Amino acid sequence: MDLTSIMNIQIAGVTIAPFLIFLARIGDVSVGTMRIIVLSRGKGWMAPVLGFFEVTIWLLAVSQVINNLDNPVNVLAYAAGYACGNYVGLFIEDRMAMGSVLLRLVTRKDSTALIDYLNEKNIGFTYVDAHGKNGQVQIIYIVLKRKKLEEVIEIVNRYNPNAFFSVEDVRKVYDGELPTVTSVSVPAPAIPALRR
Repeated sequence: MDLTSIMNIQIAGVTIAPFLIFLARIGDVSVGTMRIIVLSRGKGWMAPVLGFFEVTIWLLAVSQVINNLDNPVNVLAYAAGYACGNYVGLFIEDRMAMGSVLLRLVTRKDSTALIDYLNEKNIGFTYVDAHGKNGQVQIIYIVLKRKKLEEVIEIVNRYNPNAFFSVEDVRKVYDGELPTVTSVSVPAPAIPALRR
């Protein structure tokens, strides 16, 4: 049985071609989304494998649309599969939680209890005293696996519920140990006096 025969199969008088095109587009776009994400996370070795499957599935789907341009349902199935594929690809990547992130915490509240807890749980961090717009702040940098992010955010919220934090993807993390830094004071920048 060839592809054309499969595409012409009917269930209750309706051809299954649009449904198969829709599923194929979800598949190839999801794989394409994953391919781009693994590239951005520094896992380039996976990209060619994912690209092979992405293009193979895409060719099968687009050939059915091109061969049946007189059927607008196929075109709609193709477009709808593309839209859903983006969502499915991001959903899969989010569940896989690949890579590492940098969690940057900025707080005006004393972070001693949080820092003690991070030390107790052997969670690596760098802590810096700094000055912000509204005065003295403390900044804590933590590089961790994405799978651990929610757990660490819960810890932060438990010890410092009003902390400002941001999360960034980290392309590569090299094993090794940074020098132990418990506190570094960063003075406010000096503002030169204006001459008259």
